[in-house]
Amino acid sequence: MSRMRRFICIGLFLLLGAASCFAQSERAGVRRGNRDFRKEHWPQAEINYKKALVADSTSVAADYNLGNTYYKTENYTEADRYYKAAIDSLAKGKHGADAFHNMGNSLLQQKNWQGAIDAYKNALRRNPGDMETKSNLAYAQKMLENEQQNGGGNNDQNQDQNQDQDQNQDQNKDQQDKQDQQQNQDQNNDQNNDQNQDQKDDPQQNQQNQQQGQQPKITPQAAQQMLQAIQAQENETQDKVKKEKAARLKSKQKEKNW
Repeated sequence: MSRMRRFICIGLFLLLGAASCFAQSERAGVRRGNRDFRKEHWPQAEINYKKALVADSTSVAADYNLGNTYYKTENYTEADRYYKAAIDSLAKGKHGADAFHNMGNSLLQQKNWQGAIDAYKNALRRNPGDMETKSNLAYAQKMLENEQQNGGGNNDQNQDQNQDQDQNQDQNKDQQDKQDQQQNQDQNNDQNNDQNQDQKDDPQQNQQNQQQGQQPKITPQAAQQMLQAIQAQENETQDKVKKEKAARLKSKQKEKNW
């Protein structure tokens, strides 16, 4: 064997050895990151996934799991970045569906309804039977429809203002109800005092009233309070139903790490 051929063989051996070391280092970093992720040690998981990317910048598992880690820490911009890196390296299949699903969740948290819709549709193209993705897609579509019906991007601001106004109205209403209740109680006390005084003054009339089984009359203020209490209870029930429905539609993060 000539000297040149020996140098070539040695060079190939060194390259293969280095590639094997990098591959092992990448897999080790991903495994350590996965252990930290399961323990919810987000900062350490981030470090280990990034170490895996240093060892192999094309590691799809590190990109995908790093996206999940940033999602957990609510750093949605970085989550989107690493989900996209994973998606760009994936062919059509289940892993691609998971990456698109999680990217949809991240965009949903940022109230980017149209972006979330597109991501969920891409996930369903790869995994048409995923009911969780279908549910999230329906939720995103509903939110986009609500935003368009309520003035576009100003919808959130208007909702916050309306909530503040409703809260102030509720506080004012509670204060008014307390005042009305106190006034009604005072009136009832006065009426009871008058009735007791009348009974003392006219024992015969008192006995006749007892025999006839007369019931105290409900004042207009008391009737109004009863109606308000019924309406408040009905509103509370409706709010509870709406919240339960929204919770069912709300997105859920797939925590499948590779």
